[in-house]
Amino acid sequence: MAKKRANTPVKPVTASEVFETLLLVLCLCIVALRVTYTEAPTAQTFTQASSLTDTIYSLTLSGLLIFAFVLWLAWRLYTGRRGYRLTGIEIGLVLFVLAALLSGIAAANKRLAMTHTIMLLGPILGALLLVQILNRPLKIKLVLIVVAALGIVTTYQCAEQFLVSNDITIEQYEQSPETLLGPLGIEQGTFRHFLFEHRLYSRGVRGFFTTSNSAASFAILALFAGLVLLLRRWRRRERPETDLRYRLLPAAAVTTILAGLLLTQSTGGMLGLAAAGSLSALLWHVYRHLGARRKVALTILSCLALLAAVGVVWAGISYGLQHGRLPGGNSMLVRWQYWVASAQMYADHPLLGVGGGNFASYYPHYKPPAALESVADPHNFLLSVLTQFGPLGLLGFLAMVSVPLWRCVARATGRDAGNAVPRPSPKRLTIAVLFVICGCLLMLRPILIPATTPEQLDVLLYEIMALYVTPVGAFLIGFLLLAAPLQGKRQDDSGISRTVLVVTLAGAVLGVLVHNVIDFAIFEPGVWTTFWVIMACLLAGDSQRQTDLSPAKHAKPLAKACIVFVALALLVVYWLFVWRPVYVATMNIGRAQRAASIGQFDRAHDLLDAAFEADPLSAAPLSMNGRLYMERYARTRQRRTDWLDRAAECFERAVRVSPADYKNYERLGDVYRDLGRHEKAFDWYDQATQFYPGCGRLWLERARAADQLGRSQMALISYCKAVAIEDSYRRQFKQMYPNWQRVVSRLGEDNDRFARKRIAELDE
Repeated sequence: MAKKRANTPVKPVTASEVFETLLLVLCLCIVALRVTYTEAPTAQTFTQASSLTDTIYSLTLSGLLIFAFVLWLAWRLYTGRRGYRLTGIEIGLVLFVLAALLSGIAAANKRLAMTHTIMLLGPILGALLLVQILNRPLKIKLVLIVVAALGIVTTYQCAEQFLVSNDITIEQYEQSPETLLGPLGIEQGTFRHFLFEHRLYSRGVRGFFTTSNSAASFAILALFAGLVLLLRRWRRRERPETDLRYRLLPAAAVTTILAGLLLTQSTGGMLGLAAAGSLSALLWHVYRHLGARRKVALTILSCLALLAAVGVVWAGISYGLQHGRLPGGNSMLVRWQYWVASAQMYADHPLLGVGGGNFASYYPHYKPPAALESVADPHNFLLSVLTQFGPLGLLGFLAMVSVPLWRCVARATGRDAGNAVPRPSPKRLTIAVLFVICGCLLMLRPILIPATTPEQLDVLLYEIMALYVTPVGAFLIGFLLLAAPLQGKRQDDSGISRTVLVVTLAGAVLGVLVHNVIDFAIFEPGVWTTFWVIMACLLAGDSQRQTDLSPAKHAKPLAKACIVFVALALLVVYWLFVWRPVYVATMNIGRAQRAASIGQFDRAHDLLDAAFEADPLSAAPLSMNGRLYMERYARTRQRRTDWLDRAAECFERAVRVSPADYKNYERLGDVYRDLGRHEKAFDWYDQATQFYPGCGRLWLERARAADQLGRSQMALISYCKAVAIEDSYRRQFKQMYPNWQRVVSRLGEDNDRFARKRIAELDE
């Protein structure tokens, strides 16, 4: 038997397999880049160049994932191979895309809607691609190894922040606050300054992500990917001299990832970890003891879980309506405010939502006056999808996740997904993946995160080691821990138990969803991409039983031409309407900022005009241009009113492009106030208060404009409104920070005293 097996001929590598392997490596490189770079394309500060650069980066990586799938599909059709492994994602994806198109058409800011939708769709189509090309157990193991190794990198970054960089940042801030506050546009003594200090001194550990909750969500996915590899090693019986090594090295890697998760100190992350572990244990118990009755048991458990979720939601709503908050600390107080505002937002946009990425623009319309800060997401993935894409989008999202999960869980068996046909040595593929990802990180991270080029050589070397070399070294160590020892034996291409794969990865997916019922981490690009990669591994383990539906059949020349034409047309559309406008606008904005910094204001204005011409769906160039005109007017002695007229023109065009954003209404009020046109100033401030009724600053400006017009009664009402908002904010501030020495005024101490004085004068 052994001799016969050894003489079995090795299946030759075909062009299709080489092509699919290249696509796999591309997907893994994108995951590595996203996890090791803080990417925030939908942040609220779209007028900052860094955020716009993130938008280019996000559109590039998501576009690569989308067109990798399109290219694979075109290749299959072109070569006559019609086999496609159904995943269960497809029906939900169609519904979600339809909802995204409809909500995008109706969105106030269509550029944000387009960017947000592309960012979400890229990883989903990448998952569909991975399910098709993960046709060998070795490839699934490689993907899991890469994800878990990136968990090691995140742990290193968390440890570095916890032990070193947080203290360095605090020391730098205490020595020179302006070095950190200046680039962010934060004035000392303001409420924004308080929020900055509060976050700084909280010493948050977030890895390469924007928040510690995001780092925790990713750590859960990486941890359970490592657990699959560890459990596989534990099940196999190796030779005595290698058995301990096979088990201890992956165990060390998994322990390291768990340590990184604990370093984040994320309460939601701990909740997600507990949920993932409990659900995995429950599924394992069902498979071990119920056998053929597991479908009935899973159906009953799913119904009970749904009823429990409905009960928890009902109890939470009842408690919140009664007490004005949820039980728990400050985080649950503010989350109740987010969710109440989101419910009001959905009530006003029940069919299509406000559009992808538009939540931040609409949230001030419904923000409670006492709430301390604005947010770009409701911190609940269900409300986030519902408010932005409507009920159809939420239905599609839930179907994309629940249908494939149910199919995998209901059909899981204990058999290995082995490979009957001998394959070439997996060692070459493993080493190639390792070196390509390391090379990609070493080449691209210096472009994404350039060094500060200090004069001291030792400081420069330190930055190179800390920013570029050490993360790659951590990835290399993690990869070797999980894959070691690298074997060149063909029989090493053995499978992973489907039960282990489904139980572990399904628990991770559900645990992350539970975590994101109270957070937004799942929509951070690095976490979102990894989430769908884990889904792809879960589905691919089950889909390996499916084979091509028919043998290769050569396509007709006309069909080939149509396939090439459609693929190229999609690429051209993406280039012309999605990627290129953002790229050209961003480059021009960057040049304009540099020109303005050296006093070339006319060139800066021309570049900002060119930026808007390149991307007429974005209001950012118009808003920046108007602000530049206002700054020139304020800083020079000439006091040219034509600059204010041009600023007003820019802001009015920005209002037409993005009518839901209150900021441009406020700036128009400021422009006409400086021009002495108090009637128009009052009208624009009045509109601004309608879009942000919980902002005391806007009511104060409205009151001042009414004062200038001699409308005493209207001025009195506006002053009272501004003071009432400030008082409600102060009460919540004292409630949330009882040990803080003094309340940091959001309105400003001078403005607060002035408003109260005017109320007394007008009331008399």
